[in-house]
Amino acid sequence: MKPTRTDGRRVADADGELARLRDQIDELDRRIVDLLNERAALGIEIGRAKASAGRLAMQDAEREREVLRRVAGANAGPIADAPLLALYQQIIDVTRRLEEAERERNTA
Repeated sequence: MKPTRTDGRRVADADGELARLRDQIDELDRRIVDLLNERAALGIEIGRAKASAGRLAMQDAEREREVLRRVAGANAGPIADAPLLALYQQIIDVTRRLEEAERERNTA
């Protein structure tokens, strides 16, 4: 069946909406990257503060549990808690590795 003029307009409108939504996602991705890097930089500063205070351990299991509890409490969806917490655990792990690398650089 040959598309009518109305069908073509509907397709063009849908394509425009898709492009607009993708642009919004692209902007959010840029902001998320900025925020993740800002969070990582603060983690490095925390690592420095731990070292200055003479704390040997980089990992603070209770603090990590507290962060994960807060994340779950702030979650209004549509992402379920389990995958969101898995993402945050990865963020925590990356931040800890950055703290450890910073400490190794400063003690070498």
